Amino acid sequence: MTSIELKPVVALVGRILLALIFVLSGASKITSYGATAGFMVASGVPGVLLPLVIATELLGGLAVAFGWRARLAALLLAGFTLAAGVVFHSHFADQQQMISFMKNLAIAGGLLTLAAQGPGALSLDARAKR
Repeated sequence: MTSIELKPVVALVGRILLALIFVLSGASKITSYGATAGFMVASGVPGVLLPLVIATELLGGLAVAFGWRARLAALLLAGFTLAAGVVFHSHFADQQQMISFMKNLAIAGGLLTLAAQGPGALSLDARAKR
């Protein structure tokens, strides 16, 4: 397999890996709705925003995974991820919070790269262009 043939597969795997954290996180928020809403309120975020958070994670994650409107989805998820990092992981004296914040920065960086480069040939976006 040459690098030209490998590039679409690598882009697909990369998209799936980026999307996985959002899809699983959104699904877990559904199954632990009350606890998640309580955590949000304790962090200063209104619990009524939880349905929007779940929709953002699930729909945005699926859009990235399938490469549907992937650049837009990646930009929105990058902003969401940065905001979540600031709101929920900004207690830098706690090493675990610092690691979580840095994880959010890395995910946002991957999403911004996806937004800049596009989803690749194995995506719904590419299929729509054909």
